[in-house]
Amino acid sequence: MMLFSWISHRQACLLNRPNVLGNPFSRTKQEERRHRIKDLHPRFHEPLNSSDRAILDQYVEDLVSAVKSGTLDATDILTAYGKKTLDAHEVTNCLTEIMIGSAVDWAQNCNKDGPLAGVPISLKDTVGVKGWDGCIGYSAWVGKPAQEDSALVRLLRDAGAVPFVKTNIPVTLLSFESASDVFGRTTNPHKSTHSPGGSTGGEAALLAYGGSRIGIGTDVAGSVRVPAHYSGIYTIKASVGRFLRMGSSTSMPGQEGVAPVYSPMSRTLEDLEYFWKAIMMMEPWKYDPSCLPIPWRAIDLTNKPLKWGVMWDDGVVLPSPACKRALDIVVRTLRKAGHVVVDINPPSPYDGLKLGSSLILADGGKTATAPMSSFEYNDPGMVQAMRMFRLPSFLRRLYIMYVRYIKRDEVYAGLLEGWHEKTVVDFWPLVAKREAYKAKWWRFWGEQELDFVLTVPNALPAVPHGGMKNGFSSCGYTFLFNLLDYSAGVLPITHVDKGLDQLGTFHARNAIERGAYLDYNADDMHGLPVGVQVVGQRLEEEKVMEGMKILEKLLRESGIGYKLLDGVKA
Repeated sequence: MMLFSWISHRQACLLNRPNVLGNPFSRTKQEERRHRIKDLHPRFHEPLNSSDRAILDQYVEDLVSAVKSGTLDATDILTAYGKKTLDAHEVTNCLTEIMIGSAVDWAQNCNKDGPLAGVPISLKDTVGVKGWDGCIGYSAWVGKPAQEDSALVRLLRDAGAVPFVKTNIPVTLLSFESASDVFGRTTNPHKSTHSPGGSTGGEAALLAYGGSRIGIGTDVAGSVRVPAHYSGIYTIKASVGRFLRMGSSTSMPGQEGVAPVYSPMSRTLEDLEYFWKAIMMMEPWKYDPSCLPIPWRAIDLTNKPLKWGVMWDDGVVLPSPACKRALDIVVRTLRKAGHVVVDINPPSPYDGLKLGSSLILADGGKTATAPMSSFEYNDPGMVQAMRMFRLPSFLRRLYIMYVRYIKRDEVYAGLLEGWHEKTVVDFWPLVAKREAYKAKWWRFWGEQELDFVLTVPNALPAVPHGGMKNGFSSCGYTFLFNLLDYSAGVLPITHVDKGLDQLGTFHARNAIERGAYLDYNADDMHGLPVGVQVVGQRLEEEKVMEGMKILEKLLRESGIGYKLLDGVKA
């Protein structure tokens, strides 16, 4: 382990907290954000009134109907959500770009005949909005605004929506936490000591608090699903080509080994369904050439016997007691309602994790870290990965031998073997292996005649800040379905209960599991949300939506429906 003891005192400090004061671009950006909040019209700084609360309680579909009928003005909706959003930011530090002042004009002139007429939409910091930064936490990219709207923003405006804020992310976008020197750290609205998730963590915190009903995020390894799980909201990760993505920022342009996707997130399942339908109604393939021309398809599962396969363990990190309990609640509820629910043993999820991690950082992490300035904060998980990538090859091989033969940890050793920079000659065979692996899953799915796969979104609930230092590699439950390009949704089920979810005696099977469980503490996590993942096959977003609706309906009828957080500023 002496190989990994090297790290300067300065860098060690940066593992724990963003170094805002040491970076002039970060100071400038945060000062700009403070001024934009301070300079908003006084009405946005007033307390919420009864009219505001009535607006906040309405579903997106009802807001649109009210704007179209003239019974509600889009600026009134923006005012209510602007107030609530500023409260959410004060509590969680979830915002990056405060576009509310400009959004007043956008609301006044919105398309009142569109399917999203007057609806405020929050956006992950990556989304390109003309005239606004999308620095995604890189101080070097501060002050370089987008020159034009992204395809998504153009569609949203045409649909009548009102983009009004952008939300926080982790620098490099490769973390289940959300922190950078530029914007600081976002906290979970349920418990400020814990992460709201990442990389779409600011969006999840804002939605969970109630400062938005619909937001847009990205997902390459779980970046909308893990925040939904950590924060207690809803999402469906799209398959590649189903949702718009052109014209936005990214930390790894051109990375297609495990392709990233944009996907919506929401406060309620009703809003998520309405928004998906509204986007498809606008024919997104006419805005973005990467979109497939597939309209929203009506699917009726009510008269069909459904078969749900349950993946209890990915073979790498066993689900924690809290997460296993949530999955067990879902399984028992479905069986009680007469559904066929079976345990499954799919093609090795561990092989998927090895393949995915080899593909996504095939450049040795150079692209994602290239824009970073000297001593700029990096996520503690990425720090661990970069230390491995930067080792001389002979030292890396020695360490892998140590893990395999001295520690007798074949799982971790096998994962580490893929953590090195690859040539094109190395990379293409990995793509071929990915396709062969996808074919194995396709055959398995058909042989088992599955409608859905159920599993946890992550082995743990929301981790404490800095938890990625220990749990960076614990991403297999979501990353697997990015590799497969499957549609996958997350819905909240319950909360951590310190009386029910204690760990007890536990013997870790490998270093990845051991690291993840360093952060599991049912007492500290008490009250945090816990979700379940509903997975369909490629391009089955509609079917996943129907599966989630069936599940939520059954949970509500059983009296155990999830209670949303009603964010109130302390």
